[in-house]
Formats: sequence, structure tokens, C-alpha cells
Amino acid sequence: MTVTWEELGWERIAAGVGRVRLPGWDCTAGLVVGAGAVLMVDAGSGLAEGVRLRTEAEELTGARVTHLALTHPHFDHVFGAAAFAGAEVYGAVGMDTVRAEELRADAVRNGLDEATATEAADTLVRPRHQVSGEWTLDLGGGRQVLLANVGPAHTAHDLVVLVPGTPEVVFCGDLVEESGDPQAGPDAVPSHWPAALDRLLSLGGEDALYVPGHGAVVDAAFVRRQRDELAARFGVSR
Repeated sequence: MTVTWEELGWERIAAGVGRVRLPGWDCTAGLVVGAGAVLMVDAGSGLAEGVRLRTEAEELTGARVTHLALTHPHFDHVFGAAAFAGAEVYGAVGMDTVRAEELRADAVRNGLDEATATEAADTLVRPRHQVSGEWTLDLGGGRQVLLANVGPAHTAHDLVVLVPGTPEVVFCGDLVEESGDPQAGPDAVPSHWPAALDRLLSLGGEDALYVPGHGAVVDAAFVRRQRDELAARFGVSR
């Protein structure tokens, strides 16, 4: 018998769709359950965190994680991917060009234990499936999930995950952040970021729930405000 989302500290967003906010960087990982297939969205900041996510997903679903979608190549979202042995891994096209050593150095700069960062970098998983436009995953039982490459924006390789239903759910990665201002590091492309959010909004629509990479679930109005703030912040004409 599987446990409930709440018993494991997960937030159930819609039928068969949930997420958890991980400690440390308040990074979100998502879970989408089909009939015989399970999709994890992002993998945490290290192998131990990845193992935790895989174990809890198995407890929640009674099945193994079969698919893993990585929203962008930052350590807190990808360093746990090696824990998902056998899963089909998806990412935006070009994500495989990001150097493991750069991710390791960034993780250490941001406070990740050096041994943990080194272990994760040494076992870094590259996406087998690279999404250049849109990719539909069939998880069975009538559940299809859309992966969309909407970048470059927060990074050069931004992927969002749209889960149709009532309500629709969009996993945004760090294109949207609620618990702090969106972070634009050296790999960001600020001039394209507002347009990426326009695309995200067009995919999800007005009534969707938007799951940021960090922070609480938000609505379309929040995403629209953040889009306008980013446009003003980076001097992007709208």
C-alpha cells in the first residue's frame, strides 16, 4: 500500500501530480504519475538527494521512475540524476555541452559540500533525449505530458513541463521563482527571458498552476508580473 503525498511532505497539486520543496536551496522537484510510467521533474542537488527523491517516488506510486526531465543545467536541479538508473532522461537541446567541472565549481561556490559536488560531477548524467521544440511523453492511462524548449532565458537550455488536466500544471524550472528574485547568472540570456515567459503563459493558459523552480505554486498573473519586472530590469522592449 502506497503512502499519501502529505505523509512524505509532498504537495499534491492535481490528480497524480505533485511536488516537493527540497532543503538548502528551496529547489522544487516534481512528480507526474501515469499508468505504468512515472515522470520526475528535476533531480536535486546531489546523489543522496536524488536517492531520496527516487525512494519517495517509489513509495508514492508503487513503481519506479521511468522518465526524468531536467529543466535546466544548474547543479541544484541535475546533480541527483545518477540516482535514477534506467530512467529515460530529457533536457533541452545542447544541455549535454555544459561542462561537469563548471557545475561542480558553481555548486561549491554556492555552499555544496565539495565531496558531494565532486561525486555528482563525476557521475553527471547527460540527457539521452534532447528537446529542440516540443516533445510529447505518453505516460499511459490517457496521460500525456508536453516537454517544451522555451529558452534560452534563465540559461541557454530551458525546458518546461506541461501536464494537461483540470487544472493544468506547468513546471517552470527557474524561469519563474517565487521565494526570491529570478537569478540571472553568467549563462543567462536576459534579452530572451520575457519572451520565454510569454511562451510559457501561452502553453499553460490563464487557469493553469505554475510551479516555480523555487518557492510556492503561483498563477498566471504572478508569471505575467514577473515577466514585466524582468523586461524592466533588463531593458527589454515589450
